[in-house]
Amino acid sequence: QLQLVESGGGLVQPGGSLRLSCAASGFTMHYYHIGWFRQAPGKEREGVSCISSSSGITTYTDSVKGRFTISRDNAKNTVYLQMNSLKPEDTAIYYCAASTPRFRRCVLPPNEYDYWGQGTQVTVSS
Repeated sequence: QLQLVESGGGLVQPGGSLRLSCAASGFTMHYYHIGWFRQAPGKEREGVSCISSSSGITTYTDSVKGRFTISRDNAKNTVYLQMNSLKPEDTAIYYCAASTPRFRRCVLPPNEYDYWGQGTQVTVSS
């Protein structure tokens, strides 16, 4: 059974850092595009970053470029999202998801993803 489990969320002050983890079971991550998404209260789910299958090419939404870094550890079958210089507007539930590759490079629209984790809360507040 394909499963994704996020961890690493929490409460952090503005300017702080967190590292989110997305651990997979039941499938091998590097054969799939893996994305990180977030959803704030009253807002639609948005794509934050993704890492492409095999090639490892990464994509970021403009609001996190230079602050967030996505990476993959194939040995641990885990994808990470390092989040630095966090802002209050980064507050949301963060989800990871997997997509059977339809394009060579991963994309950020959530409807391109087939399998989802349960999410982890990130709160940026002083």
